[in-house]
Amino acid sequence: MKLTNVPVLFVILLSIHVAHNLASKSDNSHNLKVQDKEDVKAMPVEEDTIFFHHEFEKMVELMDEVHKACPEITRLYNLTEPSVEGRNLTVLEITENPGVHIPGKPEFKYVGNMHGNEVVGKEMLLYLMVAMCEEYKKNSPLAKFIVSQTRVHILPSMNPDGWQKAFMKKKENGEADWLTGRSNANDVDLNRNFPDLNAKIYENEREHKGRNNHLVKVDKAIAMDKSLQPETRAVMRWLASVGFVLSANLHGGDLVANYPYDETRSGKSQEYTACPDDHTFVYLAKSYAYFHGTMADPHRIPCDKGGESKPITNGGSWYSVAKGMQDYNYLNTNCFEITLELGCDKFPPGSELESLWMDNAAALFNYILQVHIGVKGFIQALDATPVANAEIKVVNLASGLPIDHDILSLEDGDYYRLLGDGYYKITVHAQGFHNATRCIRVTNSIHVGSEDFAPAPRVDFALTPSDKPAPDSAEAVEACNELWFEIQQETQLDDRDLLVSVLSYLEPSTKWSIVSGELSTVKLYYYLAQALRRLQPEEMREVLHLLPHAFQEQLEMVIAATMQNK
Repeated sequence: MKLTNVPVLFVILLSIHVAHNLASKSDNSHNLKVQDKEDVKAMPVEEDTIFFHHEFEKMVELMDEVHKACPEITRLYNLTEPSVEGRNLTVLEITENPGVHIPGKPEFKYVGNMHGNEVVGKEMLLYLMVAMCEEYKKNSPLAKFIVSQTRVHILPSMNPDGWQKAFMKKKENGEADWLTGRSNANDVDLNRNFPDLNAKIYENEREHKGRNNHLVKVDKAIAMDKSLQPETRAVMRWLASVGFVLSANLHGGDLVANYPYDETRSGKSQEYTACPDDHTFVYLAKSYAYFHGTMADPHRIPCDKGGESKPITNGGSWYSVAKGMQDYNYLNTNCFEITLELGCDKFPPGSELESLWMDNAAALFNYILQVHIGVKGFIQALDATPVANAEIKVVNLASGLPIDHDILSLEDGDYYRLLGDGYYKITVHAQGFHNATRCIRVTNSIHVGSEDFAPAPRVDFALTPSDKPAPDSAEAVEACNELWFEIQQETQLDDRDLLVSVLSYLEPSTKWSIVSGELSTVKLYYYLAQALRRLQPEEMREVLHLLPHAFQEQLEMVIAATMQNK
């Protein structure tokens, strides 16, 4: 069954584009050419093409068309509250067996049009729905893998009231302005309307206490904060009800992939503000930017003309945003979210939507695949009972430092830990059980154009009740030691790398990766010694215990030398 409102030309164009992007990642991409350019130029306006700006009713109609065309892999549903003006926040789910979480299958989401006048993301997500359905019906390996191994949720418009306001402005004046429709119908910027969890996590960091994840109870937060808008409340409940793993929030006005933290630690308007998973977020941002048609082009003209055309940026480094949805995802759920700015023009002419789809199609597919990086698995008791809400803690084996952001296992004991390439020690903590530890090496290779698609490797944990003797950990310790030897052999991490890593952990407000270029190794040891002195004795011992013995000896020599020079 074909989508009745979608022209055949779009399906042809989509097929060509997906094939083109697949090929463009391989060595023989120059052999493939798009044959339908003249047909594209001759396309009639709106009535015979999908490439136009969909008003709310047309948007919902198209979503329903996709559902009817692929009923076995789709489901339409609304979030718990409509917009201020009563428009539903409608989501299309795409997966095998829609409507239910399948343990072991990660949950992914795209959210568009949070700012109502930033409209490109909304249209791209509508085209993506059509693409997923059509490619699945044609047995595309990429679509088949995504549908069978991932539960995808797409909310094309989080702010339909703002969109309508911006659309009417464009209709009346011939163009949209920079701000009309940005906020919701109550004139509230939804990306400044979530609970300010950054302030809470930064306080926890300073005091070395408190949780590093799932910082507030959603129902309590909603009851306490009357400024939360219906759209914000609906999304907060959505995030609490679905165990999302990965997400992107689609915006406009620039062309860049933005990653946490958005709000600076210091309160400065601009400052690189790394979250504990900075390494992984850089990987995720690049997974979109470098599969986009122009985002990573070093020769493109930047949106602000006089600025830089960077493909990715840390949020705080760009400009500080408090109460944003991106950081809320990271700090109150298991979900890692980035923000995608999809173009300089927030509300471009409909005639540009086709080329924008051409730029974004491969990147949209590729980013979904990244929900399968890192590791996943099941946490169970010895009798195979699922263990929910277990804390999954990670240490970077190369540096010996913890990644101070834990995730929690879901109701069925399944967990999904996104990680960039590297060596890690994973420890599971669960009330009523002894801890369990495994050491692993993560090598991510899934991307559009891969010969084979595969889910993240599975690492399961069987926990022993705390009222029984602790299990023998000799085998796990030996495996970790072997992996540490492998690290020494393969990575050959030198003193400077480790110094920068430890300093970045202890004093994240300083961008040590840049500052270190102007400092000698001895000076870096000196600054580390100073940073260690500012810790409590127990904390200092804990950090020193994680460092290699030779490194500790060198550090002690520097400390002794500085003491003698006083």
